[in-house]
Amino acid sequence: MTKNDRRVVVAMSGGVDSAVAAALLQEQGAQVIGMTLRLGGGGTCCGGKDLEDARRVAERLGIAHYVLDGERQFHDDVVVPFAESYGRGETPVPCVLCNETVKFRDLLSAARLLGATGLATGHYVRRRDGGNGPELWRGRDPQRDQSYFLFATTRAQLEMLCFPLGEMPDKAHTRAQARRFGLPVAEKPDSQDICFVPDGDYGAVVRTVRPDVVQPGEIVHVDGRVLGRHGGIIRYTIGQRHGLGVGGTEGPLYVVRLDPARQQVVVGPRAALLRDRLTLHAVNWLGTGDGPPKDGLAVSVRLRSTQAALPAKVHGDANGSAHVVLAEPFAGIAPGQACVFYQEDLVLGGGWICRETA
Repeated sequence: MTKNDRRVVVAMSGGVDSAVAAALLQEQGAQVIGMTLRLGGGGTCCGGKDLEDARRVAERLGIAHYVLDGERQFHDDVVVPFAESYGRGETPVPCVLCNETVKFRDLLSAARLLGATGLATGHYVRRRDGGNGPELWRGRDPQRDQSYFLFATTRAQLEMLCFPLGEMPDKAHTRAQARRFGLPVAEKPDSQDICFVPDGDYGAVVRTVRPDVVQPGEIVHVDGRVLGRHGGIIRYTIGQRHGLGVGGTEGPLYVVRLDPARQQVVVGPRAALLRDRLTLHAVNWLGTGDGPPKDGLAVSVRLRSTQAALPAKVHGDANGSAHVVLAEPFAGIAPGQACVFYQEDLVLGGGWICRETA
């Protein structure tokens, strides 16, 4: 996207990453248009101060800047599912839903209306052209790589996406570029992962959006003993050790399972957390063929955004589901999180971890 006749819309959040993406594309000769999603005020990203910062960057670069009102879509497609997921005893990843819906779905539609040939973001991932079409690769900097949050990106979307920061060796280089371009956000701190929970109290969001899912209940040991009470399963996640309010004479206790039907938090020793199999739904496949092969494919998987990849085999099932067999048992597989498939740095897709019913 370096030709003068290429028009590229850049999703500008008001942060340094998207600002540098816009500046780099303009330097390469693209006709750049900035577009910011207004998702809400207060602590929510892409509103208030962030919106003003995006405007300032656009003025500095001398590019057109549009604002797309996405507040209602953001509430319906990201915030409500976030609250409902906690009510089901899951630990959601709202950033994936945001990228999948209001960012890529809605911004790509707006970019097409503007006659753009591409949509760029400040994500630290790489897009490459492969033998079977566009591919998604991990970012060069493993500390900044954001491919986990983009596993739901489709091949059709990748046709129009570009990621100018994918080859950045680290964030320091991005900020150095921002200073070189004289961007007013060069020293702006990084935003939080969950932008609509600025104080970290996600329980308050759930209580506001879906107060009906917040119910008190029992804290139960895996052997059936009732150890205490809790104020709502939304306060807990699989693998949690601290803040349980109960102790175990045999050693530390961990959250092993959440049972929304009984409103129970089930706890036990770390050994009770170990699992080597998991089932996925809503699988997005970017590899060869229509989905993971039924007889299995050797991959590495990430089960949380901050955890290292683990060797595994993924087996495709019917109706967009799959099951994964880990090479070794793992403690802390949390329903609602994503399981993302890799072959080295190539992203093969991923799916959502299902909750155990037993």
